[in-house]
Amino acid sequence: MKPALLRRLILAILFLLAVVAVAGGVWRYGYVQALAQLAQRGESDLTLATDRLTGQLQLYQQLAVLTSDHPAVRTALQVGDAGDLRDLLLASADKTAALDVFLADAQGRVLASANATEPANVAAAPYFTRALQGALGEHHGISASSGLRTYYFAAPIFGPGEQVAGVLVVVANIDRVESEWRGARPTVFFTDDRNEVFISNRSELLFWKQRADGGLAPADGPDPDFATQHVGGYDLWLTDWSPYVPVRALHLYKDLPIIGMRAEALIDVDPARRLAALQAAAVAGVFLAFGAFLFLATERRRTLAEANARLESRVQDRTKELSAANIALRHEVAERIAAEAALKKAQADLVQAGKLSALGQMSAGISHELNQPLMAIQQYAENGSAFIIRGKTYKAAENLRRVSDLAVRMSRIIKNLRAFARNESEPVGKVDLVQVIDTAVELTAARLKADHVTLDWDPSAYGGPILARGGEVRLTQVFVNLINNAADAMLDQVDRHIRIDIDIGAKLAVSVHDIGPGIKEPDKVFEPFYSTKTVGSSEGMGLGLSISYGLVQSFGGNIRGANGPSGAVFTVELDHWQEEEAA
Repeated sequence: MKPALLRRLILAILFLLAVVAVAGGVWRYGYVQALAQLAQRGESDLTLATDRLTGQLQLYQQLAVLTSDHPAVRTALQVGDAGDLRDLLLASADKTAALDVFLADAQGRVLASANATEPANVAAAPYFTRALQGALGEHHGISASSGLRTYYFAAPIFGPGEQVAGVLVVVANIDRVESEWRGARPTVFFTDDRNEVFISNRSELLFWKQRADGGLAPADGPDPDFATQHVGGYDLWLTDWSPYVPVRALHLYKDLPIIGMRAEALIDVDPARRLAALQAAAVAGVFLAFGAFLFLATERRRTLAEANARLESRVQDRTKELSAANIALRHEVAERIAAEAALKKAQADLVQAGKLSALGQMSAGISHELNQPLMAIQQYAENGSAFIIRGKTYKAAENLRRVSDLAVRMSRIIKNLRAFARNESEPVGKVDLVQVIDTAVELTAARLKADHVTLDWDPSAYGGPILARGGEVRLTQVFVNLINNAADAMLDQVDRHIRIDIDIGAKLAVSVHDIGPGIKEPDKVFEPFYSTKTVGSSEGMGLGLSISYGLVQSFGGNIRGANGPSGAVFTVELDHWQEEEAA
């Protein structure tokens, strides 16, 4: 083999090895970055799952505490006769979907039970022993009579001398608790102090035990395939447990001392691997293209160098062409960088554009709202001048008072418009939810009136401010978008009505109801550019709900859309404002 050919072959091999190394590095970096994003979303999903479980169990805990103070329960303990107490316990169990509710005396004898799922004496039960000590007893296990997974809450009932006279026990059916989120993503399971899976949204994992290497295995049966990997500080589980459990998953966990369990989640990492592979392939393609280009240029230069001097002019022409191509390539890179910068700015301005779009849609109604007071001010001013000339000062004073009232009304409208239109950049803080909805209602009032849409909203029903965690202007934009969307949905029908309610619970939930045709695809309603309006219409581009979704997420809240009994219902969930947040 000629030395020149051998040298080119070695250089080509070294170049390919360099491309493989760079692509591998890009894949590794992209994979770790994608895992970080998956971990962040997975932590949120795991927190949501744990909050949902603890919230549902706390309902039964509160039922036990509240029912233990019922006069009928205390009377039954005092006289030693349960009487009609079973009807009360049965009603409580039916209304809360509890498996059983029963009353036991201080010796553990069951005096009355809603469904009689437990033995006649529970003196040896851990939850009963704890309740006898004056504390709230909790325990979970398998019911001996029904074979169901149960969670017990036992509330002590104090008699004379602050002694425990009895115990009120609520038995929660874990299958019922799981039914609302079984099969949801990601895979979530809860292990107890026995390292056994007691609760999961994948029923095939129930009662599996923790292995020494951290994985899971059935209590009775062969150990399934399991291995672990550590990538970029993250733990990956390699499993072959079920078609519904990811084969390669990011493992996250969170201790729950409140219920004595540990929450764990398995997040599918295949999307992250595919994304990293695409990034690595793109980089490798760029390098290979550049290498091929460089190789061809080198070969061309070598051929031209060996050619006759008469081809020297052609070599110079070719060099100029290559230089021009290189300059064009640089210009293209610069244009792409500028395009990326413009895209980022467009994304940053999207929220503001959404507000201005809403203002544009409401401009005709707002102009009418301002024009009416202006015409009335002119009329009252002319009348007042005439009354002063006639010496009727009391009539003139009345006209001036009306002029003042109209000026205040115009000032309020303009103030709301200026606040709504400004580009809010303040951090999340304390806002009055009632005032925010009032502002949104006032901003959309003209449009609703023009379209003959009635609005049912009564701020006085809530007795004062309701403090939430959010941004006033951005939250106003969310409700303006929801009200406008509800009005748009009913334009093709005669009856048009919107109702706004606030549900004050563990979270603040604001619901906007309409009586329109409903949502055809609830799963896609928050996707950008999704719209049910006619293509090419000027009503909007389908960004309002997508913007609202991002704004509510930035407050740590949630927004969802569903079909109600008649029409669509959009619900915005927000956190209560806690004073310690301001510390």
